[in-house]
Amino acid sequence: MLFTKEPFAKTWVVAPNTALSNLRQAVKLAHNGDSILVKKGTYSSVNTIIDKSLVITGENFPVLDARFADEAVTILANQVTFRGFIVKNSKTGSMRDYAAIRLFNVRHVTISHNRLVNNFFGIYLANSKNCTVTNNDIIGTNNRQNSGNGIHLWQCDSILIRDNRVSEHRDGIYFEFARHSLIEHNYSEKNLRYGLHFMFSDNDIYRHNTFKNNGSGVAVMYTKHITMFNNLFIENWGSSVYGLLLKDISDSRIMNNRFVGNTTAVYMEGSDRIVVTGNNFIRNGWAIRVLANCNGNRFMKNNFMANSFDVTTNGSINLNHFADNYWDKYEGYDLNKDGIGDIPYHPVSLYAQVIEQIPQSVMLMRSFIVNLLDKVERSIPSVTPESVKDEKPRMKPNY
Repeated sequence: MLFTKEPFAKTWVVAPNTALSNLRQAVKLAHNGDSILVKKGTYSSVNTIIDKSLVITGENFPVLDARFADEAVTILANQVTFRGFIVKNSKTGSMRDYAAIRLFNVRHVTISHNRLVNNFFGIYLANSKNCTVTNNDIIGTNNRQNSGNGIHLWQCDSILIRDNRVSEHRDGIYFEFARHSLIEHNYSEKNLRYGLHFMFSDNDIYRHNTFKNNGSGVAVMYTKHITMFNNLFIENWGSSVYGLLLKDISDSRIMNNRFVGNTTAVYMEGSDRIVVTGNNFIRNGWAIRVLANCNGNRFMKNNFMANSFDVTTNGSINLNHFADNYWDKYEGYDLNKDGIGDIPYHPVSLYAQVIEQIPQSVMLMRSFIVNLLDKVERSIPSVTPESVKDEKPRMKPNY
């Protein structure tokens, strides 16, 4: 009879002023399947390479300091768990995207419950699949010259981004060629450019996230088959700032989101066959700006309340569909009491069209003459596009 015996997994303990006093040394000694426990303390970690399948845990948040010399940690092995650390002070540079934690060409890696402070990029995933990034606090430098992205994905597939808090980076979360991934329950605030920015990233789902007070909320570009629902876009305010920017995307759904206090809640350019339904647009400057090169989009069962302008466009022909929306500016009637207005609603005002052509005319907002002209235009449309209308405006909000 022949017997083979696998070695038992071992736990290596790293602590200051001991024989095993840094993470790099522990990784070198460990074998696949082992665990490393790092005790509280401050450790130098200048591009520590994790090239074995390990569970690496920090006790009481030990500090890994890259000392602005390189990245702090690079993970090159599959099936790694890395959790419970403060990681700070990665190098910055224009030629390379230095990160606090980098994953390269790996599978089934989990990065969780870490605090990343004062790094160029936070967590950087490249050419990776089936990984999880969850419950991390990521705070950048808040410096335009030295800010990368908080969570950055390049050429990834099936990634879960959940329950992270990202602030003061260039983009809070950035996707490029990242597919079949889920972003949920994240809080992205005070980032310099976008709370979430993704390009060429198809078949992704974004739900239950908050994008607050960023340079702009979310930018979706050159993408198809995206679902965004139950997100909050709030207080993304300033010149040329959007809650949600859609550029050259198609066949996607924007559902049950709240857009509150944004300069422009949704801006659409070159976007086709988007279903925008069940959303609340509240106290925005512009609720929806849809350019004339957008076709086949459907805006249904949304609520428009206390916006300066509900809908604007730069064209005279509308190839999009509006139905069953609630408009707080609607002054029609409902004689048969079926909850639907008896006359169509034209959401594009004359003044909105004037501002599209002459932005300086915003100084006349809420003046008597502007209100009078808008009422006349709605009664006898001559300048605003006749085809932009809701045939079945709701008398009460959709809830």
